[in-house]
Amino acid sequence: MEINKDLIKQFEKQLNPQNLNESSIPAKIVGFGEISAIFQLNGNEDVVYKRMPLFKTKNEAENYAAMYREYCDLLKDAGLNLPNDELFIVEHEKKRPVVLYIAQENCPENMFCHNLIHSLKNEDAELLIEQVAKEIQKVWDYNKVTTPSLELALDGQLSNWVCKSKGNGSEYDLYYIDTSTPLYRKKNVEQQNPELLLQSAPGFLRWMIRLFFLSDVMNRYYNLKEVYKDLAGNLYKEQRSDLIPAAIEIVNQHLGAIGDLLTLKDVEKYYKEDKIIWSVFLSFRRIDCFIKTKILFSRYEFMLPGKIER
Repeated sequence: MEINKDLIKQFEKQLNPQNLNESSIPAKIVGFGEISAIFQLNGNEDVVYKRMPLFKTKNEAENYAAMYREYCDLLKDAGLNLPNDELFIVEHEKKRPVVLYIAQENCPENMFCHNLIHSLKNEDAELLIEQVAKEIQKVWDYNKVTTPSLELALDGQLSNWVCKSKGNGSEYDLYYIDTSTPLYRKKNVEQQNPELLLQSAPGFLRWMIRLFFLSDVMNRYYNLKEVYKDLAGNLYKEQRSDLIPAAIEIVNQHLGAIGDLLTLKDVEKYYKEDKIIWSVFLSFRRIDCFIKTKILFSRYEFMLPGKIER
Protein backbone atom coordinates (compact mmCIF):
# COMPACT_ATOMS: atom_id res chain seq x y z
CA MET A 1 0.00 0.00 0.00
CA GLU A 2 1.35 3.43 -0.97
CA ILE A 3 0.56 6.71 0.75
CA ASN A 4 0.97 10.31 -0.37
CA LYS A 5 3.69 11.51 2.02
CA ASP A 6 3.58 15.09 0.72
CA LEU A 7 -0.14 15.21 1.46
CA ILE A 8 0.45 14.06 5.03
CA LYS A 9 3.22 16.64 5.53
CA GLN A 10 0.98 19.42 4.26
CA PHE A 11 -1.93 18.25 6.40
CA GLU A 12 0.19 18.05 9.56
CA LYS A 13 1.73 21.48 8.91
CA GLN A 14 -1.71 23.10 8.72
CA LEU A 15 -3.40 21.02 11.39
CA ASN A 16 -5.18 22.50 14.36
CA PRO A 17 -6.16 19.37 16.35
CA GLN A 18 -9.27 21.13 17.66
CA ASN A 19 -10.45 22.47 14.31
CA LEU A 20 -9.91 20.40 11.17
CA ASN A 21 -11.44 23.14 9.03
CA GLU A 22 -8.26 25.22 9.35
CA SER A 23 -6.52 22.77 7.02
CA SER A 24 -7.01 23.14 3.28
CA ILE A 25 -6.96 19.34 3.03
CA PRO A 26 -10.37 17.80 3.78
CA ALA A 27 -10.28 15.32 6.66
CA LYS A 28 -12.99 13.14 8.17
CA ILE A 29 -12.75 11.69 11.67
CA VAL A 30 -13.80 8.03 11.73
CA GLY A 31 -12.74 7.04 15.26
CA PHE A 32 -10.65 7.67 18.36
CA GLY A 33 -8.17 5.64 20.35
CA GLU A 34 -6.70 6.40 23.77
CA ILE A 35 -3.57 7.93 22.17
CA SER A 36 -4.59 8.49 18.56
CA ALA A 37 -7.25 9.89 16.29
CA ILE A 38 -8.33 7.96 13.19
CA PHE A 39 -9.36 9.78 10.04
CA GLN A 40 -9.51 9.83 6.25
CA LEU A 41 -7.77 12.43 4.12
CA ASN A 42 -8.87 14.22 0.98
CA GLY A 43 -11.88 11.99 0.40
CA ASN A 44 -9.76 8.84 0.02
CA GLU A 45 -11.94 6.13 1.55
CA ASP A 46 -9.45 3.33 0.87
CA VAL A 47 -7.04 4.40 3.64
CA VAL A 48 -7.41 5.51 7.26
CA TYR A 49 -4.68 7.33 9.18
CA LYS A 50 -3.86 7.02 12.87
CA ARG A 51 -2.07 10.15 14.11
CA MET A 52 0.24 9.67 17.11
CA PRO A 53 1.88 12.93 18.33
CA LEU A 54 3.91 11.26 21.08
CA PHE A 55 7.59 11.71 20.38
CA LYS A 56 10.25 14.26 21.31
CA THR A 57 12.73 13.15 18.62
CA LYS A 58 12.68 11.39 15.28
CA ASN A 59 14.78 8.61 16.80
CA GLU A 60 12.01 7.90 19.34
CA ALA A 61 9.45 7.71 16.53
CA GLU A 62 11.69 5.40 14.49
CA ASN A 63 12.15 3.08 17.49
CA TYR A 64 8.40 2.97 17.96
CA ALA A 65 7.90 2.23 14.26
CA ALA A 66 10.37 -0.67 14.50
CA MET A 67 8.53 -2.01 17.56
CA TYR A 68 5.23 -1.67 15.71
CA ARG A 69 6.57 -3.67 12.78
CA GLU A 70 7.90 -6.41 15.03
CA TYR A 71 4.59 -6.62 16.89
CA CYS A 72 2.65 -6.94 13.63
CA ASP A 73 4.99 -9.68 12.41
CA LEU A 74 4.57 -11.56 15.68
CA LEU A 75 0.77 -11.35 15.51
CA LYS A 76 0.95 -12.78 12.00
CA ASP A 77 3.21 -15.55 13.28
CA ALA A 78 0.52 -16.32 15.86
CA GLY A 79 -1.96 -16.79 13.02
CA LEU A 80 -3.83 -13.46 12.96
CA ASN A 81 -4.79 -11.60 9.80
CA LEU A 82 -3.82 -7.90 9.67
CA PRO A 83 -4.77 -5.24 7.10
CA ASN A 84 -2.14 -3.72 4.82
CA ASP A 85 -0.41 -0.72 6.36
CA GLU A 86 2.32 1.88 5.93
CA LEU A 87 4.20 4.17 8.35
CA PHE A 88 5.34 7.77 7.98
CA ILE A 89 7.09 10.18 10.39
CA VAL A 90 6.57 13.96 10.31
CA GLU A 91 9.04 16.34 12.00
CA HIS A 92 8.30 19.99 12.77
CA GLU A 93 10.61 22.97 12.72
CA LYS A 94 8.73 24.46 15.67
CA LYS A 95 8.81 23.00 19.17
CA ARG A 96 6.11 20.44 18.53
CA PRO A 97 6.09 16.65 18.93
CA VAL A 98 7.37 14.38 16.19
CA VAL A 99 4.28 12.65 14.79
CA LEU A 100 3.98 9.05 13.63
CA TYR A 101 1.25 8.35 11.08
CA ILE A 102 0.05 4.79 10.65
CA ALA A 103 -1.81 4.40 7.36
CA GLN A 104 -4.02 1.34 7.30
CA GLU A 105 -6.14 -0.24 4.62
CA ASN A 106 -9.72 0.83 5.29
CA CYS A 107 -12.60 -1.60 5.62
CA PRO A 108 -16.33 -0.95 5.19
CA GLU A 109 -17.85 0.38 8.39
CA ASN A 110 -20.68 -2.15 8.33
CA MET A 111 -18.16 -5.02 8.38
CA PHE A 112 -16.64 -4.10 11.74
CA CYS A 113 -17.72 -6.72 14.24
CA HIS A 114 -19.28 -4.26 16.70
CA ASN A 115 -21.52 -3.10 13.83
CA LEU A 116 -22.14 -6.55 12.37
CA ILE A 117 -23.75 -7.80 15.58
CA HIS A 118 -26.60 -5.34 14.94
CA SER A 119 -27.34 -6.61 11.43
CA LEU A 120 -26.88 -10.36 11.95
CA LYS A 121 -29.40 -12.80 13.35
CA ASN A 122 -28.65 -13.75 16.95
CA GLU A 123 -27.27 -17.16 16.06
CA ASP A 124 -24.94 -15.59 13.47
CA ALA A 125 -23.89 -12.87 15.91
CA GLU A 126 -23.01 -15.59 18.42
CA LEU A 127 -21.03 -17.39 15.74
CA LEU A 128 -19.13 -14.16 15.06
CA ILE A 129 -18.30 -13.78 18.76
CA GLU A 130 -17.13 -17.39 18.79
CA GLN A 131 -14.80 -16.72 15.86
CA VAL A 132 -13.36 -13.64 17.60
CA ALA A 133 -12.79 -15.76 20.73
CA LYS A 134 -10.93 -18.33 18.60
CA GLU A 135 -8.73 -15.62 17.08
CA ILE A 136 -7.88 -14.34 20.55
CA GLN A 137 -7.09 -17.88 21.68
CA LYS A 138 -4.50 -18.14 18.90
CA VAL A 139 -2.37 -15.55 20.70
CA TRP A 140 -2.41 -17.52 23.96
CA ASP A 141 -1.70 -20.77 22.16
CA TYR A 142 1.31 -19.00 20.63
CA ASN A 143 2.37 -17.74 24.06
CA LYS A 144 2.34 -21.28 25.45
CA VAL A 145 5.20 -22.09 23.09
CA THR A 146 7.15 -18.82 23.29
CA THR A 147 6.81 -17.73 26.95
CA PRO A 148 8.93 -16.62 28.82
CA SER A 149 11.21 -15.55 25.98
CA LEU A 150 8.26 -13.88 24.22
CA GLU A 151 4.69 -13.08 25.22
CA LEU A 152 2.06 -11.29 23.13
CA ALA A 153 -1.03 -9.37 24.25
CA LEU A 154 -3.93 -7.63 22.54
CA ASP A 155 -7.18 -5.74 23.08
CA GLY A 156 -9.83 -8.18 21.90
CA GLN A 157 -13.03 -6.11 21.97
CA LEU A 158 -15.32 -6.41 18.94
CA SER A 159 -14.53 -2.96 17.52
CA ASN A 160 -10.94 -4.13 16.92
CA TRP A 161 -12.02 -6.87 14.52
CA VAL A 162 -13.31 -6.56 10.98
CA CYS A 163 -14.83 -9.19 8.70
CA LYS A 164 -13.58 -8.92 5.14
CA SER A 165 -15.55 -11.90 3.91
CA LYS A 166 -17.04 -15.17 5.02
CA GLY A 167 -14.49 -17.93 4.83
CA ASN A 168 -14.87 -21.66 4.33
CA GLY A 169 -17.98 -23.25 5.75
CA SER A 170 -19.56 -21.06 8.41
CA GLU A 171 -16.42 -19.29 9.63
CA TYR A 172 -15.76 -15.59 9.17
CA ASP A 173 -12.55 -14.22 7.67
CA LEU A 174 -11.50 -11.87 10.48
CA TYR A 175 -8.78 -9.20 10.60
CA TYR A 176 -7.34 -7.56 13.72
CA ILE A 177 -6.88 -3.79 13.32
CA ASP A 178 -5.75 -2.44 16.72
CA THR A 179 -2.01 -2.68 16.15
CA SER A 180 -0.98 0.92 16.88
CA THR A 181 -0.12 0.18 20.53
CA PRO A 182 2.30 -2.78 20.46
CA LEU A 183 1.90 -5.00 23.50
CA TYR A 184 4.51 -7.70 23.95
CA ARG A 185 7.20 -8.78 26.37
CA LYS A 186 10.61 -10.30 25.86
CA LYS A 187 11.96 -12.29 28.79
CA ASN A 188 9.21 -10.72 30.94
CA VAL A 189 10.28 -7.18 29.98
CA GLU A 190 7.56 -4.95 28.48
CA GLN A 191 8.74 -3.62 25.11
CA GLN A 192 6.30 -0.73 25.12
CA ASN A 193 7.43 2.36 27.01
CA PRO A 194 4.47 3.04 29.32
CA GLU A 195 5.50 6.68 29.65
CA LEU A 196 4.59 7.18 25.99
CA LEU A 197 1.05 6.10 26.75
CA LEU A 198 0.88 8.86 29.37
CA GLN A 199 1.55 11.60 26.82
CA SER A 200 -2.17 11.94 26.13
CA ALA A 201 -2.97 12.23 29.85
CA PRO A 202 -3.20 15.63 31.59
CA GLY A 203 0.10 16.53 33.21
CA PHE A 204 -1.52 17.02 36.62
CA LEU A 205 -2.87 13.44 36.52
CA ARG A 206 0.13 11.53 35.23
CA TRP A 207 1.64 10.78 38.64
CA MET A 208 -1.67 9.30 39.81
CA ILE A 209 -2.18 7.22 36.66
CA ARG A 210 1.42 6.05 36.81
CA LEU A 211 1.08 5.06 40.46
CA PHE A 212 -2.37 3.47 40.57
CA PHE A 213 -3.58 2.50 37.10
CA LEU A 214 -0.89 2.16 34.43
CA SER A 215 0.47 -1.23 35.45
CA ASP A 216 -3.01 -2.72 35.91
CA VAL A 217 -4.24 -1.43 32.54
CA MET A 218 -1.25 -2.84 30.66
CA ASN A 219 -1.13 -6.14 32.55
CA ARG A 220 -4.75 -7.00 31.92
CA TYR A 221 -4.10 -7.40 28.20
CA TYR A 222 -1.77 -10.30 29.04
CA ASN A 223 -4.48 -12.12 31.01
CA LEU A 224 -6.76 -14.23 28.83
CA LYS A 225 -9.68 -14.04 31.25
CA GLU A 226 -9.43 -10.24 31.39
CA VAL A 227 -9.33 -9.99 27.59
CA TYR A 228 -12.41 -12.20 27.30
CA LYS A 229 -14.09 -10.22 30.08
CA ASP A 230 -13.52 -7.05 28.06
CA LEU A 231 -14.90 -8.77 24.95
CA ALA A 232 -18.12 -9.72 26.78
CA GLY A 233 -18.37 -6.48 28.76
CA ASN A 234 -18.23 -4.30 25.68
CA LEU A 235 -21.51 -5.82 24.53
CA TYR A 236 -23.08 -3.45 27.08
CA LYS A 237 -21.50 -0.50 25.29
CA GLU A 238 -22.64 -1.85 21.93
CA GLN A 239 -26.20 -2.18 23.31
CA ARG A 240 -26.29 -5.94 22.78
CA SER A 241 -26.38 -7.06 26.39
CA ASP A 242 -28.75 -9.83 25.30
CA LEU A 243 -25.73 -11.56 23.75
CA ILE A 244 -23.67 -11.53 26.96
CA PRO A 245 -24.87 -14.89 28.36
CA ALA A 246 -23.97 -16.59 25.06
CA ALA A 247 -20.62 -14.74 24.98
CA ILE A 248 -19.81 -15.94 28.50
CA GLU A 249 -20.63 -19.51 27.53
CA ILE A 250 -18.42 -19.20 24.43
CA VAL A 251 -15.35 -17.81 26.21
CA ASN A 252 -15.69 -20.27 29.09
CA GLN A 253 -15.13 -23.06 26.59
CA HIS A 254 -11.63 -21.59 26.20
CA LEU A 255 -11.12 -20.66 29.85
CA GLY A 256 -12.16 -24.11 31.03
CA ALA A 257 -8.67 -25.38 30.27
CA ILE A 258 -7.23 -23.08 32.93
CA GLY A 259 -10.15 -23.58 35.33
CA ASP A 260 -10.94 -19.87 35.76
CA LEU A 261 -14.43 -19.34 34.38
CA LEU A 262 -16.19 -16.04 33.72
CA THR A 263 -19.51 -15.15 35.36
CA LEU A 264 -22.16 -12.55 34.56
CA LYS A 265 -21.31 -10.78 37.82
CA ASP A 266 -17.64 -10.54 36.71
CA VAL A 267 -18.67 -8.95 33.42
CA GLU A 268 -21.14 -6.48 34.99
CA LYS A 269 -18.62 -5.32 37.58
CA TYR A 270 -15.84 -4.99 35.03
CA TYR A 271 -17.91 -2.92 32.60
CA LYS A 272 -19.17 -0.51 35.27
CA GLU A 273 -15.66 0.11 36.59
CA ASP A 274 -14.12 0.41 33.11
CA LYS A 275 -16.81 2.85 31.99
CA ILE A 276 -16.22 5.09 35.00
CA ILE A 277 -12.43 5.07 34.57
CA TRP A 278 -12.47 6.02 30.88
CA SER A 279 -15.29 8.56 31.30
CA VAL A 280 -13.36 10.35 34.05
CA PHE A 281 -10.13 10.14 32.05
CA LEU A 282 -11.78 11.70 28.97
CA SER A 283 -13.33 14.46 31.12
CA PHE A 284 -9.92 15.37 32.52
CA ARG A 285 -8.42 15.38 29.01
CA ARG A 286 -11.11 17.86 27.96
CA ILE A 287 -10.30 20.05 30.96
CA ASP A 288 -6.61 19.86 30.07
CA CYS A 289 -7.41 20.85 26.47
CA PHE A 290 -9.50 23.82 27.66
CA ILE A 291 -6.77 25.06 30.01
CA LYS A 292 -4.06 24.82 27.37
CA THR A 293 -5.99 26.31 24.47
CA LYS A 294 -8.32 28.85 26.14
CA ILE A 295 -6.37 29.98 29.19
CA LEU A 296 -2.69 29.42 28.36
CA PHE A 297 -3.23 29.99 24.61
CA SER A 298 -0.95 27.08 23.79
CA ARG A 299 -1.38 24.06 21.54
CA TYR A 300 -3.10 20.82 22.53
CA GLU A 301 -1.86 18.07 20.26
CA PHE A 302 -4.59 15.48 20.66
CA MET A 303 -7.98 15.26 18.98
CA LEU A 304 -10.79 14.44 21.40
CA PRO A 305 -14.29 13.08 20.92
CA GLY A 306 -16.75 15.95 20.98
CA LYS A 307 -14.02 18.57 20.57
CA ILE A 308 -13.47 18.40 16.82
CA GLU A 309 -15.07 20.96 14.51
CA ARG A 310 -15.70 19.63 11.05
